[in-house]
Amino acid sequence: MIDKGTYVRIRKILLNPNERSDNLPKETKQVPYKMWVKGYLLKEADLFDLVSIKTITGRTESGILKEVEPPYKHNYGDFVPELLKVTNIILSDVYGDNNE
Repeated sequence: MIDKGTYVRIRKILLNPNERSDNLPKETKQVPYKMWVKGYLLKEADLFDLVSIKTITGRTESGILKEVEPPYKHNYGDFVPELLKVTNIILSDVYGDNNE
């Protein structure tokens, strides 16, 4: 059981496939339009229960409980060696060959 007030992430379906625009590509139209929202659980619940949360901005949202204490997972991607070469070229052009 996950306690009330725990920071969680929910998934909410905004549009089912039959409700989506006809202007979308076929592959896109075949799947539901979803959103994920983070906030504080308003009542005790288990994973995958239908729950309500209060977001940091004060909105109340409901959806399926997907994750407890969700981490931040963004990054700047893998190392790209070409960018290091470009950085050295730019620094050399701006500061000369003696940039340290």
